[in-house]
Amino acid sequence: MQGKTVVITGATSGIGEVAAVALARQGARILAVGRDSKRAESTLAKLRAANPDAQHAAPLADLSRLAEMKRISAEITRLAPEIDVLVNNAGALFNTRQVTEDGLEKTFALNHMSYFVVTGLLLPHIKRGGRIVSTASDAHRGARLDFDDLQCERRYSGFSVYGKSKLCNILFTRELARRIQGSGVSANCLHPGFVATRFGDQSGGLVSVAVRLVKPVGAISPEEGAKTIVHLAASPEVEGESGGYYYKCKPATPTPEAQNDADAKRLWDISTRLAGLGA
Repeated sequence: MQGKTVVITGATSGIGEVAAVALARQGARILAVGRDSKRAESTLAKLRAANPDAQHAAPLADLSRLAEMKRISAEITRLAPEIDVLVNNAGALFNTRQVTEDGLEKTFALNHMSYFVVTGLLLPHIKRGGRIVSTASDAHRGARLDFDDLQCERRYSGFSVYGKSKLCNILFTRELARRIQGSGVSANCLHPGFVATRFGDQSGGLVSVAVRLVKPVGAISPEEGAKTIVHLAASPEVEGESGGYYYKCKPATPTPEAQNDADAKRLWDISTRLAGLGA
């Protein structure tokens, strides 16, 4: 990773930050996208300690808003006209249904649309041999997309909607890999495991309570959770591999719903329209 440029969203806490620091230690320059300025400064200090020779940056954006997705993508391309690795990692779980200024359900906007929009805008700047890595989850198991209610207006449950967003991540990766085949750029996604991070703490209601109770018992460390991100971003073992779903640095099999090519294309087309991007 010496001299390579890595862009990571959701990089100022949890597995995103751990992966960013690990890749910096391998010699990479990191653009760590976050939302909170204090956490961004803390992450930047860690990156500079890990690799003081690189021009790291920590640009800020609210990735639940389409305008911010587009603005930060433009800012990233000014900071780094050529990118070696893009890691889509921003995400959250919301106990109650919230709607963004774009009229999108917030989980769908942050967990799926930010991956879709940022990747689409940065793709022309990803070098041949580059990699796109997206954090999905085994929370997709049991999830199904209702294309007549993608914004979950009829029924909302925080865990269920989160699982649907993670299904979107896998379908997005599948369709992206198909579209960029032969370009020299690869796209893969992963399940990091149930990780003891800040994730879920701010969800509110019973979700936050449940997450806090379960973490001490069944959660792995952020360092363990970040390993598959680092593996997909840097390991020669996955050179040229694309369209896969990984767990513990090994290929894994997602659900049949996550392997539905028709749904993957349909989600792509809908996302293109919602984002106001070209086909």
